[in-house]
Amino acid sequence: MLYIIPTPIGNLKDITVRALDVLKEVDLILAEDTRQTKKLLNHYEITTTIDSLHQHNEHKKVESIVDKLSAGITIAQVSDAGTPGISDPGFLLIRECLKYDIRVECLPGATAFVPALVKSGLPCDKFVFEGFLPHKKGRQTRLKELATETRTIVFYESPYRLVKTLKQFAEFIDPERQVSVSRELTKIYEETKNGTVSDVADYFMQKGVKGEIVIILKGA
Repeated sequence: MLYIIPTPIGNLKDITVRALDVLKEVDLILAEDTRQTKKLLNHYEITTTIDSLHQHNEHKKVESIVDKLSAGITIAQVSDAGTPGISDPGFLLIRECLKYDIRVECLPGATAFVPALVKSGLPCDKFVFEGFLPHKKGRQTRLKELATETRTIVFYESPYRLVKTLKQFAEFIDPERQVSVSRELTKIYEETKNGTVSDVADYFMQKGVKGEIVIILKGA
């Protein structure tokens, strides 16, 4: 069977006892970046064999992984942080496993957008997850479409594009729309900035940005 294992988004203590047990017991761990995952495994003295599965090789490797699973090998898939499949590799392998009646079990655990959404102070009873916006083609079109979305909207963004994204929110959606930006969640320099789109854009333009970003935008 295939286990999908959420891993910490920063603080290494944010992993379940069950997840650690599974990582010790499986025959193979598939990691987005083996160097990153080895830090977690070494911290908990886990010596399970590890191999890479990421966006650049997953199409080539999925078939051979399914063959191993069909032969009785038990595998766990992890991403660098959070839950595989959420803006990370995972979907293709899961789809193929289900196609061949291979059991898939996903453990509950860390996902960056959940704490950011909950502590944003914006409505979280109904929300839509957008992940990363298109970098170029279709970006403005998508922003204009989202301008009328009434549910709270969740985005992931890199520190290098955060200010650009907020300025585009102001241009194509509404400069006075409420937004919450969280960065470095669970880490030493964790920060959340709330306010209007224009005010938060100005804040990060002057401050500079580091770390992984979650943006929570109020609905129309």
